[in-house]
Amino acid sequence: MKLGLGSYAYRWSIGIKDQVPARPMDAFAVLERADALGLTVVQYADNMPLDRYTEADHHRLFEQAQQKGIALELGTQCFDADEVDRYLDIGQRLHAKIMRVALDEADGHMEVSELAEQLRPRVDKARAKGMKIAIENHFNYPSPRMVELLDTINDDHLGVCLDVANSICANEWPEETIQMLAPYTINLHLKDYEITPDPYGVGFRVHGVPLGQGRAPIAWTLDQLKHCPPDMSVILEHWLMIDETGLDGAIAKEQPWIEQTVAAAKEFTKGR
Repeated sequence: MKLGLGSYAYRWSIGIKDQVPARPMDAFAVLERADALGLTVVQYADNMPLDRYTEADHHRLFEQAQQKGIALELGTQCFDADEVDRYLDIGQRLHAKIMRVALDEADGHMEVSELAEQLRPRVDKARAKGMKIAIENHFNYPSPRMVELLDTINDDHLGVCLDVANSICANEWPEETIQMLAPYTINLHLKDYEITPDPYGVGFRVHGVPLGQGRAPIAWTLDQLKHCPPDMSVILEHWLMIDETGLDGAIAKEQPWIEQTVAAAKEFTKGR
């Protein structure tokens, strides 16, 4: 398994919605961080929209990644046919093997047959460009519907970007999600979480922790994926929430969290 850095590991340093630092981290800085962490893949997600970069930037990013021995992957949020086409072109410039698409609630309202009809030509285009499309199980897209979509298209260049925690939001426990989607998995997002009871007994909250410090069944998950290619990329992320320390406090915690996550991931994947 090839360990990689997901751009969401630097959610706050890059900036998101109304939380944007004075000097946001760019795609080249993410690449530098991955190299310093000893990782061999970078996956740029929708929080680092590469369509805002020029074609020259794309080529320069690939060249710098090549010099560092790092493979590049990319991704978008929600299915939009024109955007997927645009990102497949960008992926070709980056020589990417994986393009991740995160389906969400709006996509869940589209008939599977309609979504499949729009996806098929994009999968063909991905194949022609040497890529596979990996659909991520995101917060509000249920895994049974994902399986139906994948079985409907039935193409070896379309699979799952399996996230070990996202589908809790879709009323699925992680073991249930993983068992359903493992046969289709071609890309893995690894993160950890904890469930903390409210001190007054008013429910609980699900929140992120560095890898290996929470409830995510990491070793069991990797066991379920033994059938996957040995060079499958494992993209490291975390759910570091912003707190009373604000944006600056969250940014200060990101590097220690990802360093702990990388160290734990190397132990979990040793020998796999």
